[in-house]
Amino acid sequence: MVDKVEKIWMDGELVNWDDAKVHVLTHTFHYGLGAFEGIRAYRRADGSTTVFRLRDHIDRLLDSCKLIQLKPRYSAEQLCKASVELMRHNRMDEAYLRPLVYVGEGAMGVYAPNNPVRAFIVAYKWGAYLGHEALEGGIRVKISSWQRHHINVSLAKAKMMGQYTNSVLAKGEAKLGGYDEAVLLDTQGFVSEGSGENLFIVKKGKLFTPPLSSSILAGITRDTILTLAREEGIPVFEDRITRDELYLADEVFFTGTAAEVTPIREVDDRSVGDGKVGPMTKRLQARYFDVVKGSDSHHPEWLTRV
Repeated sequence: MVDKVEKIWMDGELVNWDDAKVHVLTHTFHYGLGAFEGIRAYRRADGSTTVFRLRDHIDRLLDSCKLIQLKPRYSAEQLCKASVELMRHNRMDEAYLRPLVYVGEGAMGVYAPNNPVRAFIVAYKWGAYLGHEALEGGIRVKISSWQRHHINVSLAKAKMMGQYTNSVLAKGEAKLGGYDEAVLLDTQGFVSEGSGENLFIVKKGKLFTPPLSSSILAGITRDTILTLAREEGIPVFEDRITRDELYLADEVFFTGTAAEVTPIREVDDRSVGDGKVGPMTKRLQARYFDVVKGSDSHHPEWLTRV
């Protein structure tokens, strides 16, 4: 349940939470064409509040819009400014920010080029996506019967609403089976990602993750971990991962704005390593949290002060 805050930004205005509504004939509601982002703002060790990689997220939002041929009425600068102003107005020291660009009401039918393109940003409190115990002890995952979209079937690099039906089905299947999360393979049988997370494995001191040429979202947390791992002197490889490589990995973890760095202790009822959170996962998780909300100041370009 999301706790209500005072204001939501809608089409350039701050409106009351209860007044932030859309019409039932909103085109995106019917056909799923729209783009969104998930962004976190953290309270840091020095008491300041910063939004993590805000501009990178907003740029990806606009890239998603370009991919699906939506033309937002607002620039990256305007959306970044609106995100910060929303945090300040709601007096929030931590938040999950959800900007969303969608097609408004007007014509119905699949093709509605003259319907207005609208946008909103909502900020709300959200803790650990998979639970605090997941961050500490790891989770159990199941390879899904659902596959990640083929790159010629959908736009894998677009963070768009309709595409997440696939994720909802995969996550629901995993939860009904008693697992915490799903791992999706691509249509060729290679490991792709979770229902809303990128995936990494560790083998013999080396870090592996599927390449951007695969059917994966270009995760901003993924990019962050790749950067931090290289700074830590960890050998990093972006390459296809097979199911058996996943089973035989020494360590496995998810990354994502919501999931942050979540260890995986079991895949398909097989323990990962010794069934405990591994040392490299702990190391990268600790470095990540120190960057986003601790005292690590090596990447000021990633932090937008509120």
